[in-house]
Amino acid sequence: MRVVIVGAGIGGLSLALSLHAAGIEAQVHEAVSELKPLGVGINLLPHAVRELTELGLGDALSELGVVTEALIYANKFGQEIWREPRGRFAGYHWPQYSIHRGGLQMLLAKTVRERLGPDAIQLGRTATGVDGATVNFIDRATGDTSQASGDVVVACDGIHSALRAQFYPDEGPPIWNRRVLWRGTSEAEPFLGGATMIMAGHQDVKFVAYPIDPALAARGRSRINWIAELRFPDTVEWRREDWNRPGVLADFLPRFESWDFGWLNVPAVIRAAQAVYEYPLVDRDPRERWTFDRTTLLGDAAHPMYPIGSNGASQAILDARTLAYELASLGDIGAALAAYEAARRPPTTRIVLANRGNGPEQVMQLAETRAPDGFGHVHEVIGPDELEATAGAYKKLAGFDRETLNQRASLTPPQLSVT
Repeated sequence: MRVVIVGAGIGGLSLALSLHAAGIEAQVHEAVSELKPLGVGINLLPHAVRELTELGLGDALSELGVVTEALIYANKFGQEIWREPRGRFAGYHWPQYSIHRGGLQMLLAKTVRERLGPDAIQLGRTATGVDGATVNFIDRATGDTSQASGDVVVACDGIHSALRAQFYPDEGPPIWNRRVLWRGTSEAEPFLGGATMIMAGHQDVKFVAYPIDPALAARGRSRINWIAELRFPDTVEWRREDWNRPGVLADFLPRFESWDFGWLNVPAVIRAAQAVYEYPLVDRDPRERWTFDRTTLLGDAAHPMYPIGSNGASQAILDARTLAYELASLGDIGAALAAYEAARRPPTTRIVLANRGNGPEQVMQLAETRAPDGFGHVHEVIGPDELEATAGAYKKLAGFDRETLNQRASLTPPQLSVT
């Protein structure tokens, strides 16, 4: 069996490694001419870390990422709404990592080339369409056309997927929810022990921060990945999403000037960034079908979602492992693609919709609505049972509640060994 993968992002590269581990031939085709460690920080939740660990990347992840010990939600005054341990500190068998997205992508690409061969990733090849299990490409440098054929085609080409657009030609651009993110990394003093992820504010004004550099942490400093988020009124239009567009501090910093919590000086962290990038918060409506003949969708091509609950990259990795498992276990391609979609489309649809309602972050909005001027203790405005229920419900919905994950069978086909 041969699988043609379109897109060398985290989902596509994880799929290539998963297929190889299952004894299935794969080749990745990527539009850019050179893979570079772009982007800023992401979180890998324990269910994704489990899958990458079973692919033999556990030690490499521990060198690249900061092991997240705790998650805290706070209001705009820095008052604590909710705190919970994360990863192994919460009883999972696997850690949670805060990691640079580009560093993870480079690790995956390096490993793909080592295991599948130097030609496993073909660069500068922009997909223009698919016919059966044959993908048509245009060479980015020369304009020449070419094709790649296999038994299965998997579109891992992101939120602007050319292959998804072929099957849904009237879908249009991604849907903007009136919010814009500004993202950057800043070297600073560690906060809250140096291994905590914080989210402060509410759905209209929010700040997220977490450390992503274990080498710098070992020297007593912290490279803080941060996200500043604002909601704009309906009268405002914004530029099309582009992860590489520089941000302008004047567009958002004034809204955070007073956010000095004592344990974290938000405006100082923002000003310390060497570069800032902006991105309108967008997703797409869930679709009733991912698979068309021998082509299927994966990751952001299948279920682009708001970056709430730290699920984007993690869900793409779960897609990849599930698809490889079904192809190796069932043998019959049609049955395997149907099983993959049945396993992954319903839960990711639920996550997309839950994230539109702020997912587990809805407790921050509750605090703002019920106590806009702050509180003495959060239980004055939100009871402990309500807080627990919100956090637990989202973990179950996203597939990483502790007991289920710790007891779930492996997605490595049992008759095969990881290489």
